[in-house]
Amino acid sequence: METNKALLFLLFLAVSSVFADEDVFIGVNIGTELSDMPHPTQVVALLKAQQIRHVRLFNADRGMLLALASTGIKVAVSVPNEQLLGVGQSNATAANWVAQNVVSHYPATNITTICVGSEVLSALPNAAPILVNALKFVHSALVASNLDRQIKVSTPLASTIILDSFPPSQAFFNHTVKPVLVPLLKFLQSTNSYFMLNVYPYYDYMQSNGVIPLDYALFKPLAANKEAVDSNTLLHYTNVFDAMIDASYFAMEDVNITNIPVMVTESGWPSLGESNEPDATIDNANTYNSNLIKHVLNKTGTPKHPGIAVSTYIYELYNEDAKAGPLSEKNWGLFNNNGTPVYILRLTESGSMFANDTSNNTYCAAKEGADSKMLQAALDWACGPGKVDCAPLLQGELCYEPDNVAAHATYAFDAYYHMMGRTPGTCDFNGVATITTTNPSHGSCVFSSLGRNGTFLNGTAPAMDSTSSAAYPAKIICTNSRAKERRCTTRPVVASSSVHFNVKEAARGGGGAAQGSGDGGGAKDVNIAILLESVPVNGGIRTNGGGGSGDGSDDSGPSHAK
Repeated sequence: METNKALLFLLFLAVSSVFADEDVFIGVNIGTELSDMPHPTQVVALLKAQQIRHVRLFNADRGMLLALASTGIKVAVSVPNEQLLGVGQSNATAANWVAQNVVSHYPATNITTICVGSEVLSALPNAAPILVNALKFVHSALVASNLDRQIKVSTPLASTIILDSFPPSQAFFNHTVKPVLVPLLKFLQSTNSYFMLNVYPYYDYMQSNGVIPLDYALFKPLAANKEAVDSNTLLHYTNVFDAMIDASYFAMEDVNITNIPVMVTESGWPSLGESNEPDATIDNANTYNSNLIKHVLNKTGTPKHPGIAVSTYIYELYNEDAKAGPLSEKNWGLFNNNGTPVYILRLTESGSMFANDTSNNTYCAAKEGADSKMLQAALDWACGPGKVDCAPLLQGELCYEPDNVAAHATYAFDAYYHMMGRTPGTCDFNGVATITTTNPSHGSCVFSSLGRNGTFLNGTAPAMDSTSSAAYPAKIICTNSRAKERRCTTRPVVASSSVHFNVKEAARGGGGAAQGSGDGGGAKDVNIAILLESVPVNGGIRTNGGGGSGDGSDDSGPSHAK
């Protein structure tokens, strides 16, 4: 008995040393089936902003690999299934693939893993006989380039190849794949690589016909009497993910393999589905992925191997709207293609890594090529009913330059977007605005600190076509004193209406509804909106067009920023 205990302890040490070879990580898969795929540099900017240090590509796209160069991000590249037959049947083809897609980019691009195919044993069974050869040929090419110690080779497998997965201790591999799987496992063992597994508790839950509770699939806390217990080992399981990982360990033991670490190459939860997928919701997706990240990074491990965490790639970075299949297939992403989060992960214990609240790193800008008249109308609205403080756009202020409608509109749009808490739909402006991850700050006009007082956070945005005086903010009143000093203050609007006029005329003292001395700062060729304040000034309405008085008797009046 003591001898057995000693052997078990030595076995535990051996397994632990193999599994602890690299720090645990959370990575993301980057799919490309989007109708408007972001440019590789935009993808990398998002990864860097999110402190994402590990990514898996479903191919070896040259543009992405070049964009990832010199970032330090660890990259898993893939031999796509459509290229597998060629790589698996020819050593020369495999060597050429490695030369073009790995050697030519390494070490500038930190390629750490090559995934040969994806779920081949279940998705492409006719290629199963050459799968192990494909791995061996790719590995041989790495050996020839002296990169076999730096880059691992493996193949992601579907968890469906594991049968009788609960209780985990009874799990075994589907007998039909064993002729391929056993040589595969021996290859992984001999090269110190990983057993790659795609784990989807969502599908396990959906296909269980109510046997698997939703909370158990989502990592939600369970009462002790709700935990699943393996009757053979008496190990308690609180979530599907751990049970599936342990099932893979037991299945490997069933074929006498005990020291290959597991890596989860795909796991996630869809945020939207068809009517027959009621649990594909934003809240459930957020709950699953948030709990998964915390579970992995806390190094909780599994009941069979406590403390030995399993590195995991979340499926996936972007929603893939062009993907075939049901609605849920298009909605596994953490982000939309413009870099905005589908939901904000609930993370408090993962440090700066993967706090995907990119709303702090997104901006609202005028669309390139947008119609100038539509931009002007939207700008008028933002500085009026939208209640944006447009004082920084006044001549001489921080954001006056460049003096064009697109730049001024970008300032106003972004200020409104942040003022409204960056909520969905607040960066549209009748189609002339778009969300971007590129900071539009320029010179002294810093977008991260201007116009973000959060006044309307969680409030109701006024409608874009609002003309009610109640929708208008306190007006900017900029006066030119007799000493010609420009001074701006704010004054509440008593009652108002909106009128458009041409500032070029106003600069000459002939602005639409106003006549004045006209020191408005030079001609401009854009139409802007002013507010006709119903505030008596020497018996008249103050509607100064740029410095002159409405009736010639007062030298103060509203100046009109875009």
